[in-house]
Formats: sequence, C-alpha cells, structure tokens
Amino acid sequence: MSKYTKKDIIRMVDEEDVEFIRLQFTDIFGTLKNVAITASQLEKALNNQCMFDGSSIEGFVRIEESDMYLFPDLDTFTVFPWRPQQGKVARIICDVYRPDKTPFEGDPRYILRKQIEEAKKMGYTFNVGPECEFFLFHTDEDGQPTTISHEKAGYFDLGPVDLGENARRDMVLTLEDMGFEIEASHHEVAPAQHEIDFKYDEALKTADNIMTFKLTVKTIAKRHGLFASFMPKPKSGIAGSGMHVNMSLFKDGENIFVDEKDKNGLSKEAYYFIGGIMKHMRGMTAITNPLINSYKRLVPGYEAPIFIAWSATNRSPLIRIPASRGASTRVELRCPDPSANPYLVLAVCLAAGLDGIRNKIMPPEGVCENVFDMGEEERKRRGIEALPSDLNEAIEELRKDEFIRGVLGEHITDKYVKAKSADWTAYRAQVTEWEIEEYLYKI
Repeated sequence: MSKYTKKDIIRMVDEEDVEFIRLQFTDIFGTLKNVAITASQLEKALNNQCMFDGSSIEGFVRIEESDMYLFPDLDTFTVFPWRPQQGKVARIICDVYRPDKTPFEGDPRYILRKQIEEAKKMGYTFNVGPECEFFLFHTDEDGQPTTISHEKAGYFDLGPVDLGENARRDMVLTLEDMGFEIEASHHEVAPAQHEIDFKYDEALKTADNIMTFKLTVKTIAKRHGLFASFMPKPKSGIAGSGMHVNMSLFKDGENIFVDEKDKNGLSKEAYYFIGGIMKHMRGMTAITNPLINSYKRLVPGYEAPIFIAWSATNRSPLIRIPASRGASTRVELRCPDPSANPYLVLAVCLAAGLDGIRNKIMPPEGVCENVFDMGEEERKRRGIEALPSDLNEAIEELRKDEFIRGVLGEHITDKYVKAKSADWTAYRAQVTEWEIEEYLYKI
C-alpha cells in the first residue's frame, strides 16, 4: 500500500516551501539522471505528463523513438536536507514509460520490479541489506578529484588517525534526516576507505536507497572539500571497495531461509537459492562487476572473492552465511562492487535464486577452509570454478547464459553488451605506465 497520495505530495511541497523537484531515474549503467521542475509543474508531473528525450540517455532508445515519460513513485518523495531552507529542493524517483503508457523495457527499475513480481507469485518478499564501501580523496586546485589522501588509518581506526571521521559523521546524520536507519559506520581496511551500512529493506526500496546513498555521500564529501569515489579499485596495492549484498526471502512474515534442525541452520530453500546463484554467477558477473576496473579488485590478497564457493564459517568464498540466525539468517554475496547498477544486480540475484528454488538446485558442500590456500588440483577436484578474470570474459559468460539474458531482456542485454565490449576494445588499445616501466628499458 502506498505511503503517500498526490494530495500528500502537493501538501508537503507547499508546507516545506519546496521550489524545485528533481524527477530522478537511473540509466542501464547505474548512473543517476534527473529532470528538474518547479513546484508550479508538480501536478503535471504527478499526472505522469512529464516527458524527456530518451535518445539523449546512453543505452535507452534511438532518436526516432525518443519520447519517454516519467511516472513518479510517490513513496520516494524526500526533501534534500543540504539545500537552502527557503526554496528547498526535493526529489521523487520515477519509472520510465513509453508514450503508449507501457513500461520501458530499458528501465532498470522495471527489470527489478518484474523479478519482485515473480517472487510475489511464489509468496516471497525479497529483503536486501547492502554494505557500501567508498574512498574519500582530496581534490586539486581546480576542484577535480585525485587519488591523494594524507591519512594512513586502517580497519576500525578512529580520529585523529581517521581524517574522514567528521565527513562520515555528517553523512550519517544527513542520511538519517532522509529516513535511513543507519546500523554502523566505520573506517575500512585501506587508507581513506570507509563504509556506512543501512538497514535492510524490500529490494526495490533498497536499490532506490543505494542510489540515494551514493548521491548523499558525494554531496556531503564535497562540502568537506573531499571527493567520494565508488570506483572499485582506485589505487593498486590496497583493498578495493565492494558492495556486499545480504539477501533473504520472507513468506507470511517469516524468514524462509531458517531451519534450526539443519547443521548450518539453513532451510532447503536457502540451499537452493545459493545453488541458483552459483549456477548463474559467471553469467551475472558482468552485471555485479561492470567495469574494467572491477576486475582489479577481484585478485588474490585483498579479501575480495575469486572462487565460486560458499561457506557458513569463513569469508574467503564468494557466498558467505553470516553467523546471525533466526530472522537475521541471510545469504551474503561478496563480489558485487559499488559501480554496479543496484536494480540490475538485485534483479539477477533474485532471479538466479528463484531459479534455484524452482529447480531444486543443491549447491556443492560448503567450504570450511580458506579457498585461496587450496591448490588448483584441489579446487578442480571439488568443482570450484573461478569468477571471470576480466570484463571481456564476463561479457562472454553473459552472452552464454540464456537465463540471465532473459532476466535483463533483449533491449538491455544488447545495449549493455555493446557498450561494455566497446570499453574493452578501447582499454586494449591503451599503453599503460606499468607497461612502459616494465618493458621499455628491456626491449
């Protein structure tokens, strides 16, 4: 049931002295976009009459079919706390529709909605809690981002060693002003790396929250003279940033992943859900790890997962079952990074998990030991595959996984594969500093 009506939105805009409303949506690559309107145009927007040029958005449509409409999701209305107190700015997240009032198949929010409906038909609610990591770097004299930081803090360090502590505190306070329930915030492993965790929610709201979270973190960082980067691996030799995804399915208000009689406390549905994700993981990786840079994080030595295995006892495999049981029982997928489109990530995760449940796909035995310490022969004997090693391999795996392509739909798959293949071709043509340092004097 909706939280707000059109009358509620109009009343709040008037009472809060809101002058501008940003109608936000997300492109297929996870970039937040918006059309700003004044309060005088609000009623028109609430009647789904706001149009934009879809051909100007990468991955959307051709110029000859460019008209698109924004349908506001009223429950996403929020006032930005960092804008002026007079003439405030608010936002509403929108779904994208075609002129014939049908959902646009290239809208990532629509792709997630479809999978949520599939879960609903099976009686399930999909709950997700993300763990979003990011770096805080200095900017140069022109205000442009750098990868420079003067701090040398590590995991769970605090001020004065943690030079980003004040900025992180302001981020938490701002997020709470916007309705987030913040569970924890702390300095991460690498210098200048941070994490802020907010409470799990139903999948669509969580994906919306991730987009709002990134915008808020970047905005508050800028106010502190810093640049917040969600790039997976901005510097070599240190840990990269992940976006671990904690997932559970509820039915009739109960977590169906729970079985207290099982040795791991997991139900058959939980095992099947894990099995489905493991089956489709290689085909999903281009979505969960969408950049060339993403695969610089997925290397040995920095706690990021490489091998497709699961465990209820250690953190080295791809899928971990955190120690909490009962209503908190969940499946944690550890490979996604914060450059990914959260709507598509959650859509493919849910679809793969439901495929596992429908087809009763049991995963192999869980791994108790550190997967990185296993020899290649041992991993091969136990059927432990590796994630794709680069974006090109991930694209090929996506092409091969008919099921995941079906989840994304033909439109997004074609546009996405074409764009990522172009990235790979451009990357291959580059000559890097590492190559110059490594080869120039030898040859």
